This record gives sequence, C-alpha cells and structure tokens, in this order.
Amino acid sequence: MRAVVCNAFGPPENLVVEEMDDPSPGPGEVVVEVKASAVTFPDTLMLEDKYQFKAPPPYVPGGEVAGVVAALGEGVENLSVGDRVVGGLGVTGGFAELAIVPAAGARVLPDSVGFGESTGLNYAYGTTLYGLEHRGDLKEGESLLILGAGGNVGLSAVELGKLMGARVIAAASTEEKLDLCRERGADETINYATENLKERAKELTDGKGVDVIYDCVGGDYAESALRAIGWEGRFLVIGFTAGIPSIPLNLTLLKSCQIVGVFYGAMTSRDPELRDAISQKLIDLTASGELRPHVSARYSLDEAGQALRSLMDRTARGKVVIEP
Repeated sequence: MRAVVCNAFGPPENLVVEEMDDPSPGPGEVVVEVKASAVTFPDTLMLEDKYQFKAPPPYVPGGEVAGVVAALGEGVENLSVGDRVVGGLGVTGGFAELAIVPAAGARVLPDSVGFGESTGLNYAYGTTLYGLEHRGDLKEGESLLILGAGGNVGLSAVELGKLMGARVIAAASTEEKLDLCRERGADETINYATENLKERAKELTDGKGVDVIYDCVGGDYAESALRAIGWEGRFLVIGFTAGIPSIPLNLTLLKSCQIVGVFYGAMTSRDPELRDAISQKLIDLTASGELRPHVSARYSLDEAGQALRSLMDRTARGKVVIEP
C-alpha cells in the first residue's frame, strides 16, 4: 500500500509517500480501505514534536479514517467485510490506502453519509458536542460566542450550537471565514482582526454578556472574550492555535463565571459509554440531514503536505480531508 510518512520531525513539506507492506489485523481489529482521513491541528503539532501524544519517526500521520472494511481480525463479530465504517486509530496511521482500526471504536455508516463528511466527526463534532452539552450545559436561547469559528472545530460549534437552539456569534479573522460561518447558520459575526472582540460581543448581547464562550484559539483573544462573558457564564477551553493564554482569575470572581476544560480525547478512554453515545448521535444527526458537515478541501496522499500547511497557516476553512 501507499502511505504518507514522516521520517523526521519538521515542516509538512518534508513528508513523503512510500510503499509499505499491507497491514494485517490483530485480535479485535479490522483493516479498512481508506476512502477519507481527517486532517487535524494535532497532526501539525505532531510533525514538530509539540503534541502531548508522541509518535517517534518514522510514522504515518492521521488519527481518524472512513472507508470500507477489507479484513477482520480474530474475535470481531460486530462488523463484516464490505461494511462502510468510520473510526479512530489513536493518533497515527490514517494517511494511507489501508489502516488498522479497533473494531470496538468503529461505527457503521449509513449509505447516506459520505466518507469525507464522516471522518473527523469525532475529532471536531465529538469535541463540540461533549463541550457544549456535557461540559458547558448550553441551553436553548442562550448566546454562544465561538472563537476560531471558521476552522474545522469552530465551524462544528456553529452548526451544533444552532441545532441546540443557541444564538450563535461566530468570531474569526477574515471575512471569507465569516461568510462561511453565516452560510452554516451563524446569527451574528465578529471579525477580531478589525473589530474589538470584547466590545462587539457585549454590544451583540445588549451589554448582558455572552452565556457560553467556545475558545479553540487562545492567545490574546481568550482574555478579551472572557471580559465579554455574562453573569454565571461558562468559558470552554478547547485549544490554543494562537498560543496558551494567561488569564487574570479575578475576572471569574467578578462575573461568577466558570472556566471549563474540554478534553474530549482523554474522556473517550475514561468514559467509553459516553464516547459511544456521542459518536452514534453524530452519525444519526448526519444521516438524518440535521447535521451537514462541511468539507472545504480534499487532497490526495501526494498533497498531504499542502493539506497540513493550510491548517498551519490558518488558511483552511472548515474540514480538510485526505482521500487516497
């Protein structure tokens, strides 16, 4: 099979496509013929050895795939050869023509759900559903401010926030990204490259402040957003594409608000029942058409470096996938 290989830590332009032996499934595993693999921000961090999960080179990037089951390992009874599935691999192995997927974590896809649309559901939409519903307790009618709303994870918050009945305020750095947010259901937008994030967010909530903040950006934007939070608001910490911020904790006292961590990846191993419930709910929502994941760009294996570069340079809008 062909696969994208990181032979040494460095920029994505150093990735190469190599011929490798076809994998064989172990007990409880299946081999999947990969039709699509999600490209995520952790993939870019791993290339430079900056992520909390380490993958010593050489390794194949990509943590989640969708495709067709090609072979079954010993003891696998919940899947059959030919099944359309989506599943997580851990943190590596997805940018290839074939991938090993733990059968327990694979979900059968209805024919109405595309491979590109389904892969990355758990990474982006799983994080968001866990964050908004189980960590942020978002209620119908509340205001939701999303930082980095034009990216894959942020856009999932726009879409799921609307499904949950929130008034969605999407914040991003370009008008092109904000146009996409409006297309996906955002009620209001803030361009934090040209507008004052705090003042505009308070203005859009009639001075009351935002009920829930979804922050997958961090950096200097985090404090500005926190200063726009309302009484007893919830600030959800998702990620730090702009750097890890330092927050004055007196703000939490003045607003009687909460800063809540959302670590979906760790939750999936600690609470498998909740993980499976979230995964199935997302597939059901996608199959019904209530959720319509947006794929903005599709790349081949040979273009994997370009796909990762688009995330690193923050030019990607929505989800990016590799299609072998």
